[in-house]
Amino acid sequence: MDNDVSAGSGITTVVGRLALGITLLAFGLGHTEVINGVTAADAVSIAQYVGGVALFVAGLMAFRDRDNASGTAFTALGALWFTWAVAPEVSANAAGLFLLLFALVALSLTLAGGDQLGQGTYGLFFVSLLLLSIAMFAGNDGLAKVGGWFAVAAGAVAWYAATAALAHWPTSVPRRAAGRGVTATG
Repeated sequence: MDNDVSAGSGITTVVGRLALGITLLAFGLGHTEVINGVTAADAVSIAQYVGGVALFVAGLMAFRDRDNASGTAFTALGALWFTWAVAPEVSANAAGLFLLLFALVALSLTLAGGDQLGQGTYGLFFVSLLLLSIAMFAGNDGLAKVGGWFAVAAGAVAWYAATAALAHWPTSVPRRAAGRGVTATG
């Protein structure tokens, strides 16, 4: 494992990833309903203040530090969480559309590149939002739980990325050169 700790604009990216990790963990665990009496609705205050306000501010700070990738990700996701938290009760189809549109944002963040942990976080979040969107359209609680687990996984990756940057843990898997490690026998 490589100890390359590329944290974008430093502490701003760490704070943003911690905020995203906490929000995704709360949101995902609420959808899985694995904790008795805890639902996705219980994550509203975390989504509003940690996911919405803190991520948006971290995004603005990243833009100030000329880190356009983190700035774009954190402000867009801050807008997602804040809107989700303060939106009035809407129909299942409207909620499904909202989740689908932000799934496209998560897909864009995944395809934009960056470090492996960031791409992993956004990729898992994309799958989560896509599954949750389909679950809303179809009224399928089982699919919503699966989407919740993908959000939990995305939150765990975001949390690890932030903690790894602070603790100087490995943040990337080394890539082997083509042909290395393969021995021909004759």
